[in-house]
Amino acid sequence: MSRFPRPLLLGTHMPINALPDSAIHSKCKIVYMVRNPFDTLVSIWHFMNKLRPEYLGPLSLEDAFDMYCRGAIGFGPYWDHMLGYWRESLRAPQKVLFLKYEEVKENTCFHLKKLADFLGFPFSLEEDEGGAVEGIAKLCSFEKMKDLDVNKTGKGAITAGFENRDLFRKGEVGDWANLLTPLMVKRLTDIMEEKLAGSGLTFGVFCKEKRS
Repeated sequence: MSRFPRPLLLGTHMPINALPDSAIHSKCKIVYMVRNPFDTLVSIWHFMNKLRPEYLGPLSLEDAFDMYCRGAIGFGPYWDHMLGYWRESLRAPQKVLFLKYEEVKENTCFHLKKLADFLGFPFSLEEDEGGAVEGIAKLCSFEKMKDLDVNKTGKGAITAGFENRDLFRKGEVGDWANLLTPLMVKRLTDIMEEKLAGSGLTFGVFCKEKRS
């Protein structure tokens, strides 16, 4: 990696305790994007079926849900994954920027400015007033990325035969409500409230479900 020009940009799904010491103790910045646990479950279920060998047959939502609730998924329990980066962002906010997908999707331009400030490359007044932030938001939108030729017809993003288009499904907030039963919602809500208790990390979806 020393041969590549700086700065480097690397993407990973690894939990923070699996990162090399150089990532933690160097001057590199870490941007962590989290998605609410319900939509994450649905996304993981679809993704696992895309990677699943045909001879095993499709993985049912019920089985995927049970695995998810037990923490038996890639990279370990989702709550541990979130909390690792969340706590580090509180301890070292200049090192780790913790973002929620739902909030970024709701107000993309605000969070683009926040990201630019965090990385040490804030937008100038001229760039802001000239529409640079809005332009980047459109260029990096889910729809734009999904429509790129490399993501429509390309392969190899995960494995040699993996079709890149399978990385892009809906990108919507709240699609879980179309799939999860009330009992599933209650079980997952109870688990997440227990695991995240006292951390300060919350997702509004828990409160919404309890009021309904």
